[in-house]
Amino acid sequence: MIPFFSDIFGNPSSDTHTYGWEASQAVESARQQIASVVGAKPEEIFFTSGASESNNLAIKGTAQFLINHPIRPKNHILTCATEHKSVLESCRSLEKNGVHTTYLPVNGLGIIDLDQLSENITDQTFLVSIMAVNNEIGVIQNLKEIGKICRSKNVYFHVDAAQGFGKIKINVDENNIDMMSISSHKIYGPKGVGAIYIRKRPKVKLFPILHGGGQERGIRSGTVPSALCVGLGEAAEIMDKEREKDWQHALILRNKFLDIIMRECSEVHINGCMEKRVPINVNLCFSCVESEGLMTCAKDVAISAGSACSSAFLEPSYVICALGITEDLINTATRISFGRNTTEEEAEFAAHHIAETVNRLRRMSPLWDSKNNRSLTRFPCHCPMK
Repeated sequence: MIPFFSDIFGNPSSDTHTYGWEASQAVESARQQIASVVGAKPEEIFFTSGASESNNLAIKGTAQFLINHPIRPKNHILTCATEHKSVLESCRSLEKNGVHTTYLPVNGLGIIDLDQLSENITDQTFLVSIMAVNNEIGVIQNLKEIGKICRSKNVYFHVDAAQGFGKIKINVDENNIDMMSISSHKIYGPKGVGAIYIRKRPKVKLFPILHGGGQERGIRSGTVPSALCVGLGEAAEIMDKEREKDWQHALILRNKFLDIIMRECSEVHINGCMEKRVPINVNLCFSCVESEGLMTCAKDVAISAGSACSSAFLEPSYVICALGITEDLINTATRISFGRNTTEEEAEFAAHHIAETVNRLRRMSPLWDSKNNRSLTRFPCHCPMK
């Protein structure tokens, strides 16, 4: 990326001089790198600012085209209750303009019912939007079967692949995917850039949501950030090559982490299906220990109660609520993630540190004492909030 911040600083849209040509060549090379990971054509990849913008473009762009279609107008979207906020909020914004949205529930493992999905597609449905991998609980949805259903009913299939791209094998043709959102920083690329795959044949028709200079063949106006695109392309190629290695590494870390947690803590609930999920994260409920308190007191590890996009809000995670877990556990959900550079020693440290903090908070908890029928005993508080 570094040369494109300095020596090769041309605008890739400037096609009248060598500075622009050099930048354009680099952007097109990145486009090819991304396309090869998902089995797409380079001309089907369009750069955006990230998966949130890509999701907005897929949903609002197709809606604007099809609700105003002169011959066959349609006004129904089918999505899932555990989708990313950029999908859910895009759908809700369209509801103000007469678009109807069906939010499919998930079962206790975080998986949607394919029969229910099929039954809810009507002659007014123009789009089904289902994420590949959930960002909070890591559950993988059955894209292949969903794609078959959508294609058989002549409905667009959009996939938010921010968490799945590069981590699981996704081929857009094999899964009948019409649009797919990609984020750079989820695969160790730079923040502030992403992409959207838009099928060329059969052609997906949508209206752009950004207007201006007509960059990205009119789909997404705005100066294309060469350095960021180059970074995304390189990250995609590395992730594709390292996928299996990264998967096995994260699996070892997760299993080691869970072994320690389950050995040192009682009453721990794992959220989401353990079989159909990526190993890069784990979402746990610790009975009688609210996630906010755990995050504050376990100050030597970086953990969260939900997605980074929603971390400013203190209400319970809507993803965890959708799983139907008991009310007393909803506020205790905590997400722990493992990355390419996380070591086994760090995973072990995190597990011991979190377990020790959970047990310490429980010793101070009247709820825990009451639940376990123990007499209340006062313990000194070592929490930084004290």
